[in-house]
This record gives sequence, structure tokens and C-alpha cells, in this order.
Amino acid sequence: MTSPRTLLTAWNLRPKKQLGQNFLSDPSTAEMIAARSGILPEDVVLEIGAGLGALTMPVARIAKKVYAVEKDRQLIGLLQTELLANSLSNVVLTEENILKFDIEALAENAGRKLVVMGNLPYNISSQVLVQLVQSRNAASRAILMFQKELAQRIAASPGCKDYGRLTVMLRYCSEIKTLANISASVFFPKPGVDSQVLEIQFKEMPEYPADDEAFLFRVIKAAFGQRRKTLRNALAGSEFRMDPGTAHEVLKHAGIDPSRRAETLEVREFVELSNHIGEI
Repeated sequence: MTSPRTLLTAWNLRPKKQLGQNFLSDPSTAEMIAARSGILPEDVVLEIGAGLGALTMPVARIAKKVYAVEKDRQLIGLLQTELLANSLSNVVLTEENILKFDIEALAENAGRKLVVMGNLPYNISSQVLVQLVQSRNAASRAILMFQKELAQRIAASPGCKDYGRLTVMLRYCSEIKTLANISASVFFPKPGVDSQVLEIQFKEMPEYPADDEAFLFRVIKAAFGQRRKTLRNALAGSEFRMDPGTAHEVLKHAGIDPSRRAETLEVREFVELSNHIGEI
């Protein structure tokens, strides 16, 4: 693995701050992530943000095929050259914004569920997670690197300040575990914070399936939209336009104390709440 600084200098390129580009520069870290990801020889991998190929190459040596999506056009030629130099022919490079990428179509063409991998820039991490939740029929699991602060929010438990909308959406349909802590020192340029790698294993069926999943996600968003308020007041001030009395009654019928706040609710309680609001 050629160092990012050397590669970028050779191609007269610089990291783009607006794209959140911090390239993994330690090959042993990339190998460790690939090993802990549990990739199998029959797996088809979708990599989000291939960058300079630090993770692409060790994963491609294990997986059947890697579809690497990269938004930065200037990196495509560089990465193609690196793959050729490493005799890797099972990588398909696509220049595209992952938020516009059709994950379900790729899984259909591949004939199997995908394993999603990537080092996500902070500015699109939340959007990518929502996209994966909505397209999870096309992916068995995701191994993703986040800034540590966001990773802790994603894996948070009910009752703590980090517990939020994304946490509940992911807990509804997946199991989350930490695979590795990554020091900021193994990136170029060095970011201001450490990172964490999470595995998100999507469930075949949620433990508490909602009557209307899209509606459930709207309820979760509304509940956390004014997270410092009680649930009664948060719902009354949300897109559902309930008066406080109706919000109070709906919460009581769902078995939830109206004075509680969103961060105290378990997934099961959000599903109950969504189903009751849906009825009215």
C-alpha cells in the first residue's frame, strides 16, 4: 500500500476538505478491518467512498466482487492504476454520489444481498444510514467507520443523551456492535477526532414490526424533533398537528407516560406509539 501523501503528490492532488477526505495510511489497520469484517469468498461488497483503495484492496483479496463507489472523479484514474498494479480484477469502480446510488438494483444484479463497507464522511453519515435502513432488503449487513462521537450515538442505549433518531431507527431493524477503535493518527490528513468501526447486522424481521414502517420513522423524527420537551409537547408541536390533549390521550393509550422524553423510549414503545397515532 503506497502512502496517501506519496500517491496524491504523484498525481498532483490534494485532499478535499469539502468531501471529508481523510485517507487511511496504515496498511495494518486496513487489514485488521478487513479481517474483523468477516468477509467470505462468496460475498459481494458495496464500498462507499473507495478513496485511494486502502480498504478496497484487502477486501477485494477476500470477496468475490467489490463494487466501489467514489464521488471524486480525480481519484478514479488513480485507483484504477493502483488496482491494476496489485493485480485485482474483481473491483468495479463507479463514479457516483452514494446518496443517488441504487443499492437495490445492484443487489438484484448480483443475485444476493450485499455487504456494505466504507469510511463515511461525517457530513453524509446520517443520510447514508437512513438510506441503508430503507434499502436493507438489499444488504445483509454494513461495516462502517464513523467519527467516534457519531459511532457512540449510533450504539447508544435508551436513557442517555446520545440516544436519538438514528439510534432508534437502527435498533428497530438491526443489531449493532463495535469492531474496532481507530486512532486519528493513522489517517492523512490527520482528523481532529478518533474513529470507530461498527458492524450493523440487519434483521430478517424486526422484533416488534410496525403497522406502517414509514409512518414509524416519521413518529420517531417528530419525537426527537424537540427532544428537550416532553413527548406530549413534542408531538403537539410536530407535523402531526395534534393538540396537547390529543397527544396526551394517544400516549396514555400506548401505555406511555406523556411526561417522558423521547430518549427514554425503547423501540417497542415507539412502535406502540406509532401504531396508536396511525389509528387516529
